[in-house]
Amino acid sequence: MTRAAEMVGGSVAPPARQTDGMTRVLVVGSINMDLVVEADSFPRQGETLFGKRFATYPGGKGANQAVAAARLGAQVRLIGCVGRDGFGDELVAGLTKEGVDTRWVGRGEAATGMASITLSGGDNAIMVVPGANHELLPAHLDAAEQAFAEADVVLAQLEVPLAAVMRAAELAARFGKPFILNPAPAQALPAELLALATLLTPNQHELAVSLDSQEDWRVLLPRRPAGVVMTHGKDGAWFADAEGGLQHQPGFVVDAVDSTGAGDTFNGALATFLHLGLAEAVRRANAAGALSVTRAGAQGGMPTLQQLNTLLGDAA
Repeated sequence: MTRAAEMVGGSVAPPARQTDGMTRVLVVGSINMDLVVEADSFPRQGETLFGKRFATYPGGKGANQAVAAARLGAQVRLIGCVGRDGFGDELVAGLTKEGVDTRWVGRGEAATGMASITLSGGDNAIMVVPGANHELLPAHLDAAEQAFAEADVVLAQLEVPLAAVMRAAELAARFGKPFILNPAPAQALPAELLALATLLTPNQHELAVSLDSQEDWRVLLPRRPAGVVMTHGKDGAWFADAEGGLQHQPGFVVDAVDSTGAGDTFNGALATFLHLGLAEAVRRANAAGALSVTRAGAQGGMPTLQQLNTLLGDAA
């Protein structure tokens, strides 16, 4: 199989862009409704606690990454699946309002996916029920072949069936598009999928699980056949440069309110700015991820391009 994008000395060849200047990002992934409880502490097994607040927010890694990219100025299309229910109607309407093209969002027989999220002290614990997300099939990707042909970059995660993710990688490769894989939730990945990934974007735990390796991440990053950008929360991100040397992009200091969706914001921004080169894309993705934790909800704090530029200007 062909590679999704040319790799030169560990660097990523930037995607070509359409003439109007907007990066065309195709996202393949999940669409959920997040049910969020804020509490003073996380309950232990068998323990019942009173929560402080409850709210519903649009979520799902695919939808989150699509919204993050759209707010940053990308032209975004999303391939996914929701149920034939009120949550599905609400989520599709919200995505459309954000400027995301939802023509390839299907309707499954199962209920719309949901995530139960507990927040405490700026951290989170999440339980996901996939629902209709698990009805996304390779055939749905084949039906959206036009979207792959017209994209500048393809972005996927692992909250939909692995067969669908694999098909997305194959279609990206067929049309010569960079394929960014955010390997979350963590699972061991087949060699065929790793070979097609232009970039992997795990955190430290996801890196070890995805590659089924206990080696130190400082060893793994420089020698992977696919590029790796490893996120590390408030400490920023690490990646290997063209010579195989490790590079660290520090995080940005903010007052954290809700970390849900920070990684998704990072990935949406990385795809949006990949044409600027990996180092600059990681810098902007770190800044976008930092801004995203300053408001509640997975999508609540996702910044606009103007907000991102303001933060980067202040940090310069």
